[in-house]
Amino acid sequence: MVADQKGKSDISFAGTFASSAFAACFAEICTIPLDTAKVRLQLQKKALGGDAAALPKYRGLLGTVGTIAREEGLAALWKGVIPGLHRQCLFGGLRIGMYEPVKNFYVGKDHVGDVPLTKKILAALTTGALGITVANPTDLVKVRLQAEGRLPPGVPRRYSGALNAYSTIARQEGVKALWTGIGPNIARNAIINAAELASYDQVKQTILKIPGFTDNVVTHLLSGLGAGFFAVCIGSPVDVVKSRMMGDSAYKSTLDCFIKTLKNDGPMAFYKGFIPNFGRLGSWNVIMFLTLEQ
Repeated sequence: MVADQKGKSDISFAGTFASSAFAACFAEICTIPLDTAKVRLQLQKKALGGDAAALPKYRGLLGTVGTIAREEGLAALWKGVIPGLHRQCLFGGLRIGMYEPVKNFYVGKDHVGDVPLTKKILAALTTGALGITVANPTDLVKVRLQAEGRLPPGVPRRYSGALNAYSTIARQEGVKALWTGIGPNIARNAIINAAELASYDQVKQTILKIPGFTDNVVTHLLSGLGAGFFAVCIGSPVDVVKSRMMGDSAYKSTLDCFIKTLKNDGPMAFYKGFIPNFGRLGSWNVIMFLTLEQ
């Protein structure tokens, strides 16, 4: 997925899908501890009371990572990595693999010159929505496994692993439950996908017009950081709602979750975990695009 398609237009969809899935999986393995910290911060409710026992358990990126590692072991930071890889194989491959074909469809086969930003955003919204519709069960299981550590000591864990989680949810809650949170998840991933792919495409296109810059690692790194920043700024509110709906069955709908979060925790709750989220998405995009572009 590059701004300049010269020399790369002959790559098949299958080839693009496979390389995108590989790059996304590699980025997932490297950054999932930050994602686990982000999910824990997003699921953390506002403390009631003024005593020390009521203070938030998790504080900041490093504090959350340290608390999880100390109380649950280092391996807990990689909880959810298996469904995370399932997710990236499906979602990562589809959203990036389909981006160029969908973008070309929107601009038309006779288009010449730079693709308008609006078309890039529309293409990324489309591929993000389609990709996560297929991959939602993997996202649900990933969040459920990452949230397991919040259970009090002595309380039996609900799932022994990713495959057990898929089957347990389908058996106990019904197959439809695997698509719990599909509304905010489509919104979140369509928006974040648009922010990531369209901004990466646009930032890279802009950088390449600056004298002295070429299509190299530095350009890819700067474009990846820009993509991660825009994705977090735009997608954090729907990301929080998605995580809370998937991690807590107390919410009846997307709107119910949004209203309760706003009422109980305030508007800043929608940017809970912003720093670990940027640390996660910024580094994720840098690793993924650097890997993909090579």
